[in-house]
Amino acid sequence: MYEPIRTKSVHTMAGTPDFPHRSREEELDIQLAGHLAALLAVTDELRALAPSADLDTAASRLTEQVARLRGGRPPARSSVAAAIHEPHLVTLHQRAHALAGRALVVAASRADTAAAILAAERMDAHASAQAGQRELSTTG
Repeated sequence: MYEPIRTKSVHTMAGTPDFPHRSREEELDIQLAGHLAALLAVTDELRALAPSADLDTAASRLTEQVARLRGGRPPARSSVAAAIHEPHLVTLHQRAHALAGRALVVAASRADTAAAILAAERMDAHASAQAGQRELSTTG
């Protein structure tokens, strides 16, 4: 009735030895390092606009975590020069809060306690900073 298939399926990739495969843990490491590196970039921008010891400490801890996840390679850093503009600070804190939330989700899924704690602390710090910036803009 039907003739059997005589050739290998083009959709089967399992037997291909030259195809790079990563484990789920490796993929999560890459994703978490990316989120933390993005959070570090926003943190550096915030440090340039409104320097603080808390942001300096956070940048240092984020650098350590990204380097750990990337096998010792430190993240790329850039220097940011910008004028202080209050709505811009609020936007940066919102972006940092969202990035920290993404990092927290990935850190929790890979059971990385150190990264999860750092991400949660940064979420709290940026939520507080957003509230403080809003109060300044409504009273000023």
